[in-house]
Amino acid sequence: MTETSKLPQRVKIVEVGPRDGLQNEKETIPADVKVELVDRLTQAGFANIEAASFVSPKWVPQMATSAEVMARIARKPGVIYSALVPNMKGFEAAVEARSDEVVIFGAASEAFSQKNINCSIAESIERFRDVAQAAKQHGMRLRGSISCSFGCPYQGEVSPESVADVVQRMRDLGCDEIDIADTIGVGTPKHVQAVMQRVMKEFPMERLSGHFHDTYGQALANIYASMEVGIAIFHSSVAGLGGCPYAKGATGNVSTEDVLYMMQGLGIDTGIDLDAVVDAGQFISQHLGRKAVSRAGNAIAAKRQG
Repeated sequence: MTETSKLPQRVKIVEVGPRDGLQNEKETIPADVKVELVDRLTQAGFANIEAASFVSPKWVPQMATSAEVMARIARKPGVIYSALVPNMKGFEAAVEARSDEVVIFGAASEAFSQKNINCSIAESIERFRDVAQAAKQHGMRLRGSISCSFGCPYQGEVSPESVADVVQRMRDLGCDEIDIADTIGVGTPKHVQAVMQRVMKEFPMERLSGHFHDTYGQALANIYASMEVGIAIFHSSVAGLGGCPYAKGATGNVSTEDVLYMMQGLGIDTGIDLDAVVDAGQFISQHLGRKAVSRAGNAIAAKRQG
């Protein structure tokens, strides 16, 4: 183990709850609730919030209100409000909605790419070339997200080389930031460090991020392991919302409250108010009619009532 002093002094947390967290909910969530959630997260101090997805409502009905949500949120100067876009049509909608960043996506697993979007990894990244060029012309940030970076529900193991190959492709498209995502939550600390150290050879470490799911209870350990090798951007979801619709049995993203509680204990600055995030997590969980998945969030909320 590296000494704690070697860990980053400051970490950027990208809050993905409003998009990645809510996209698979069966019941339609009113735009009012989504707007309030984003506004609460803005007030809590996040510098980057994934707030929308401009995909076909036929595929992701929950995101049909994205344009309305983006029009109504109370934006704070300096905060990046991101939107996922699958193609030029989605990109144009994101521009109209005044998104600060567009997110494109690919998989590190050929099997996942074929099952998910019926094309090879190379073809899937190539499809984003127009979006990438348009983003640059509009002066927008471009983020690339790589799913199944540590394992795939169809092919099993995914090699660090496969992840590095997709990182190279996304780098060549001009991505400003690249997410290394554990879609099915199978990564463990040693494996995570090996992948992160491999992809750092292709892309600046300070612009790589870790996106970990907690399916096997490894997400916090994987975040810590990533910090040990220099990663300082992580994705998390308020109340532990979300999962992956294409990965059977995959539980949600790591909860933001749990990540913040750990960062606080390590003395790492995030610029985010944990209490305000706990409130946001309890708010959305009450609306969804179930308990938050966040252990730290639930413990802090229970202590307040005690």
